[in-house]
Amino acid sequence: MYRAPVVIGTLALAAALATSACAPTDAAADLVVTGARIYTESPDHAFAQALAVRDGKIVFVGSDADARKWIRGGTRTVQLEGQLVLPGLIDSHIHPTGIVDLDVCDAKSEAKTLAQMTDFVRGCIARYKVPEGQWVHVRQWNFSDGNQPDAAHPTLRAALDAATTTHPVQLIGNDGHHSAFNSMALATARNAQGQVVGMSRATIARDFAKYRKLIGVDASGEPNGALNEEARMLTSAPWLLTVDLPDVAKVPYKITEKLNSVGITGILDAAVLPEILPVYDTLESTGKLTVRVAIAQFLDPENFRGAHGEVEYDRMLDIAKAVRAKYENDPLMRADTVKLFADGVLEGNPYAVPPTLPEVAALHPYLQPIFGKDEKGEATVTGYVDTDSALCRQVRAHLAKAEAGAQAFIRAHGYHPDQCIISSGQLQHDRAVEMEFVKRFHTAGFNVHIHAIGDAGVRTAVDAIEAARAADGNSATHDALAHVQAVTPEDQQRIGKDHLYLACTYSWANFDPQYDMLVVPFFDKVHGNDYAALHPAGGYYESMVYPFRSMKEAGAILLGGSDAPVNTRDPQPFVNMALAVSRALPNLPPITPAQRLTLQDAIDAYTINGARYLNRDKEAGSIEVGKSADFIVLDRDILKLAEAGQLEAVAGTHVLETYFRGKSVYQRPKNAPADAPRHD
Repeated sequence: MYRAPVVIGTLALAAALATSACAPTDAAADLVVTGARIYTESPDHAFAQALAVRDGKIVFVGSDADARKWIRGGTRTVQLEGQLVLPGLIDSHIHPTGIVDLDVCDAKSEAKTLAQMTDFVRGCIARYKVPEGQWVHVRQWNFSDGNQPDAAHPTLRAALDAATTTHPVQLIGNDGHHSAFNSMALATARNAQGQVVGMSRATIARDFAKYRKLIGVDASGEPNGALNEEARMLTSAPWLLTVDLPDVAKVPYKITEKLNSVGITGILDAAVLPEILPVYDTLESTGKLTVRVAIAQFLDPENFRGAHGEVEYDRMLDIAKAVRAKYENDPLMRADTVKLFADGVLEGNPYAVPPTLPEVAALHPYLQPIFGKDEKGEATVTGYVDTDSALCRQVRAHLAKAEAGAQAFIRAHGYHPDQCIISSGQLQHDRAVEMEFVKRFHTAGFNVHIHAIGDAGVRTAVDAIEAARAADGNSATHDALAHVQAVTPEDQQRIGKDHLYLACTYSWANFDPQYDMLVVPFFDKVHGNDYAALHPAGGYYESMVYPFRSMKEAGAILLGGSDAPVNTRDPQPFVNMALAVSRALPNLPPITPAQRLTLQDAIDAYTINGARYLNRDKEAGSIEVGKSADFIVLDRDILKLAEAGQLEAVAGTHVLETYFRGKSVYQRPKNAPADAPRHD
């Protein structure tokens, strides 16, 4: 049982002094913790029973008997009964302003059919009494599960139009990269000249041709409501990182409360706009900043185009340097990292007609699967389009004509003529822009944190970092890739050789039939929709998917990065740790089990590796003398549970207490429910 802290009184003090008479007179500690099983994360991964804290720093780690020498009058003591103690956790890729639970229209990542989404949006409008003409934003839309159409709701756009024609509606994908809009919202689209032209088949071809791969269309070529990545910004909807910022700014302390409640005492905010900085300033000035913060400044090159279309790198650098200088001497915040998106996300849409291809750049053209439905109404692969056939060559030569007769073509051939198109996706920016961005910021001494999902995006990111290091001779910056979903074996070795940091969301590495249907069929020819179909031995995607162990063994440094609020607003570090080991959801087979990590690997990622990445390893990341007293007490021993193979129990771990700089900043309520294991 966990016992609340107590301050020892006069009689207890006398007893303590009797057992530590030889202790020096200046050995008093502010806090002494005994009776623990402390996983120190020291270089030898030693365990200890006790620790002592003075002035926010650890002054002793060792046995219970020796810890008593540090007790004096007024020393606060915590007596544990064998509970596991870890260093405070570090989330190296998170979006903290998105993790606050607000009273807003939130789909909570629940899978809904399009008909159910219609009803949900109607309910939000009624509940929040949204005036006509005002935006309706649905947060945490699960873009990858559900969304099954029916005759009355054939597309996302149709489903949202059925909910309302008097409000612009935006579904905000729970991955931060997908959105869907109704007709009223699509009508707000502006072209490059700032003119409101609306989104239609004609304007897609004329005004928005450069965004064509990011815009979903129906069988007639009209927008189906799906807009991804920067195509979302063509409408007048606010950007996802700012949509809730006014509400969050009123209660910024809820950010650190949420982080501390799951044991997090250090973070990298993975995309910080100037509007977000006042939130952190307020937290610090009010004494509520109970985490160390690394700020990854997000400066989108597309927003820094000059009169002739050139990227104004110097203007970006001036802004970034000013923010870095502002926090240069701040004890808790640093802004020496910049964020770049090498690419977007990897999922297509099998329910669209024609099916939407993945948007990220690929090293090989995407396959064109033909989808049907199984007996449960779920998407399944029934065949593939031969894009090299004489028919497809003819379609590509006369695409407009083929699209005009799409319905007849579908009836005759069983697939949409657009499925004859050969596509390898696209990078987020021109390759030359990404290479130059990394070189400029690297030379200026910034760490570069690159979102890289697909095989071509990862390769481009590694190319850029290697070229930048060669140009300035500096390999000491802490450069990182985030997500790394599809990495060729060749690039796995390069990443290791370069000792890059990898911000990994381990909970994504699992078999999910509905999700995998959005990705695997575009890489490998599969038939059906079960595990055997979607994960063929020797498959190209199978050789690349989340290769955490291979990259670690090659020399990469693994980090823990929840990417919250993606999928869930809960950073869920222990779910991530459990799935790093199992790579499997309950009652489902694992994905590429050869890439499993040990729990020690996962703890390293969330502690000492994270501290090294944030350049905080001299003060945090392990429980050692001289470091800040950042540590957490758990309600179960996750190391023993992992040894016993009880990974679901690891996923259900709760933090009993979190200490930051020697102060208790979170205590789990005594009446808190014992939640079931989570695998969100």
